[in-house]
Amino acid sequence: MVGAVLTVLVFDADETLLDLRPAVTGGLVAVLEEMRRLTPAAAEVSLADLESDWGAVFGAMSAAPVQEIRRAALARSLARAGLAERLDELAALFFARRFALTRPYADVLPALATLRRQFRLGYATNGNSRAERCGLAGEFAFELYAHENGLPKKPAPEFYAAVVASVGVPPARIVYVGDSPEHDVVAPQRAGLRAVWLNRGGLPRPAGLSPDAEVSTLAELPDALNSLDPT
Repeated sequence: MVGAVLTVLVFDADETLLDLRPAVTGGLVAVLEEMRRLTPAAAEVSLADLESDWGAVFGAMSAAPVQEIRRAALARSLARAGLAERLDELAALFFARRFALTRPYADVLPALATLRRQFRLGYATNGNSRAERCGLAGEFAFELYAHENGLPKKPAPEFYAAVVASVGVPPARIVYVGDSPEHDVVAPQRAGLRAVWLNRGGLPRPAGLSPDAEVSTLAELPDALNSLDPT
């Protein structure tokens, strides 16, 4: 039985367990509506502008905490309408709405209930989607968040070393599950973990990517894990 070897499952958060995109869009819509209430100048600002401002700041800030990146993007958006001084207020509005709307995909809670019978479950993310704020309170034996206690973001080796240290088992007994080929497959494998690529969108597999398994929904994960060869 593969469970005698693989004992820990660790999940990425955003776009793996959590349907983040509608929540972010909802947060940006709330900000844009408030901008337009505050000043006529915001009539010239579009939702596409707010979405593009994230991309405009992300490259230079990719290693920073997600909350800082979002504030920088919002600062850029507010400057479009002369509202720079309202950053704290509108950032708070964004985050309140974003967290209120962030919920697990439909396949998540049933899959976790099944997998918990066989594995210890963990949650490890670069983002700020805290489990208890996103409909996942009490689901995991441990949680790791980048930038807490100086932990660098994926794909830094220190991130996966912290996962291993949290559970106290050899890396080969840990499976990382996520949607990012680089962060959730290549880098965990480099650190000695097994890796399952969750490909919800049915994307072509990137050249050179060799996950230990690939699934399109979490409902497929138990069978995929039980088919893995022991290491």
